[in-house]
Amino acid sequence: MAELFAYTDGACSGNPGPGGWGVLMLAREAGAVVKERTLNGGEADTTNNRMELLAAISALEALNRPSELTIVTDSAYVKNGVTSWIFGWKRNGWKTADRKPVKNVDLWQRLDEAQARHKVTWKWIKGHAGHAENERADELARAGMAPFKPKKSPA
Repeated sequence: MAELFAYTDGACSGNPGPGGWGVLMLAREAGAVVKERTLNGGEADTTNNRMELLAAISALEALNRPSELTIVTDSAYVKNGVTSWIFGWKRNGWKTADRKPVKNVDLWQRLDEAQARHKVTWKWIKGHAGHAENERADELARAGMAPFKPKKSPA
């Protein structure tokens, strides 16, 4: 049986600004990649955190049936949010511990719903540290952002 992995990343040029998200999905058997799928997209005016969240959401929503997978992210915001903070937010009616509305609540709720039908292991890795799959996800995120970046005028 194949093990599923989703390597996710978000990118933003300015924060807020044009942004993109990318996902490298891999199925591995005995450590060898047997299937690969890539996803990406972007928005004209967004934040890095929103793009990081959309990458994870997109990975989960791309799965047609309930699955067991590992999502690997370089975003401590996403990893800590989904494995720790979200429980208190839900208990508090999507408010933080100091009773302020949770930022990006629309995406947190979508992520919560998307992961509910899967068995997800969340793993954080340091970004831009030579991790090949994370670098690919970063390239996909930058490609997703490209259509939204202003074109440089010729000199």
